[in-house]
Amino acid sequence: MKLIILDRDGVINFDSDQFIKSPDEWKPIPGSLEAIARLTREGWRVVVATNQSGLARGLFEMVTLNAIHAKMHKAVTQAGGRIEAVFYCPHAAEMDCGCRKPKPGLFNEIAARYGQDLNGVPAIGDSLRDLLAAVAVGASPLLVRTGKGNKTLTAGGLPESTPVFDSLSEAVDYLLKTAA
Repeated sequence: MKLIILDRDGVINFDSDQFIKSPDEWKPIPGSLEAIARLTREGWRVVVATNQSGLARGLFEMVTLNAIHAKMHKAVTQAGGRIEAVFYCPHAAEMDCGCRKPKPGLFNEIAARYGQDLNGVPAIGDSLRDLLAAVAVGASPLLVRTGKGNKTLTAGGLPESTPVFDSLSEAVDYLLKTAA
């Protein structure tokens, strides 16, 4: 099984420092939906791992998060792709949970759900915490410059040999060429 883990905000959709608090605020990054569709056509199982501390902060309710994800699923499906599951951490950073990236809890949940060791599984993110969560379980981190990606790259400290791409679409091009 070819599995891939994507962060949501800044990778699939535009990010916001004020959080994505409604379906209207969820807007896909150009090319991201088509990139997921290409993965789907090539037999990849696409899952999302996302921190959603806006829940704990009271910025939106669970029903709203579900509506945002329903919009994302519909948009991906309309582009010909499929996201199999969304794993999310609802906690704020100060709650010190085990599922908030950079901790590996979400990735461990994915491994358990799919009965798969995540060693070498590509994990695409735009922040250092995405990459560190991937490394913690042996997954292969990839950084995109969209979202917080340029800021993350400038700050440095990336895991060794982390490839950097301009977008999810470019990262998927690379993965499909190297997996062939």
